[in-house]
Amino acid sequence: MIRAEAVDAMEFPELSDQFHVQGVPQTVIDSGKAVFVGAYPEAQMLAEIKRALQS
Repeated sequence: MIRAEAVDAMEFPELSDQFHVQGVPQTVIDSGKAVFVGAYPEAQMLAEIKRALQS
């Protein structure tokens, strides 16, 4: 199961500070097991999710 949330970094600065947001979009997987910045193609994003969940 996957749950996704979108957060506006300007409206929630404490959350952006917590995850060290440097650019948008920024994807954080499982509270920081993996973090990547930028728009990733679907296949690459799925690979990143799988990699994060294996560690």
